[in-house]
Amino acid sequence: MTLPSKVRIVEVGPRDGLQNEKTPVSTKVKVELIRRLGATGLKTIEVTAFVSPKWVPQMADHAEVFAAIEKLPDVTYPVLTPNMKGFEAALAAGAKEVAVFGAASESFSQKNINCSIAESLDRFRPIVEAAKAADVKVRGYVSCVLGCPYEGEVPPLLVADVAQALLEMGCYEISLGDTIGVGTPEKTRAMIKAVARRVPLKKLAGHFHDTYGMAAANVYAALQMGIGIFDSSVAGLGGCPYAAGASGNVATEDVVWLLTGLGIDTGIDLDELIDTGVWISKQLKRQPASRVARAVLAKRAMTANA
Repeated sequence: MTLPSKVRIVEVGPRDGLQNEKTPVSTKVKVELIRRLGATGLKTIEVTAFVSPKWVPQMADHAEVFAAIEKLPDVTYPVLTPNMKGFEAALAAGAKEVAVFGAASESFSQKNINCSIAESLDRFRPIVEAAKAADVKVRGYVSCVLGCPYEGEVPPLLVADVAQALLEMGCYEISLGDTIGVGTPEKTRAMIKAVARRVPLKKLAGHFHDTYGMAAANVYAALQMGIGIFDSSVAGLGGCPYAAGASGNVATEDVVWLLTGLGIDTGIDLDELIDTGVWISKQLKRQPASRVARAVLAKRAMTANA
């Protein structure tokens, strides 16, 4: 078994992490979070979603956030664009990379984006074509790859179908999301094996939620399968509004700790990352969900009191 020598982390905290927060998060706080994340060494930071404020109120300031962030030359700042209207707004704002969001579950697709899987793919094709014409990269997300809150287990072949469709329409990378965090390592391996028959491994990313405490284990299983790209959220921010009890994304701090322990280069300063997680958690009036952050903070406190 040969693990990837280098892994790219896609930080989704500012978008996926904050989008379901009930209390409004100010534009100033969002912009500062993105600045701090960039200072840790992260090279891909998903910053906002160009969606209707009616459906996602927390992302209503998408244009303001995108305009205000300091864009580092070696960092990419993708945004979510679920439809053509969102894409056009993102393009007008100056976005160089966008993401479209499909599902491997019919029920989840209907609940989440109000259309069938086939209809969602038809909706994405003109976005991808317009993006190509504008020299904008498109990333594809597939949600519910290991389970659905309405249908239970999702067959790996359905995941492969959607991933292949996104690849063929022009997405440069496909993120496979365990949206409700029910996956386990063997099921993760089986899903990736099915998808990799249709989509090259180098174009696949893992996106795991930690509802049942399996996210880090699933990241490791995906690494063993040859995946070298992972989505994660600082301080474990996030959750799925359509799945009862679904906790946040795997914490970026925990992923960096795991990868460092495996001798895999991330280029990320873990201490800076932990401090950023502590900062945003204070803004949200909670403790970081990251186990690594909590352990490091406890160690710091012991050292300070020694």
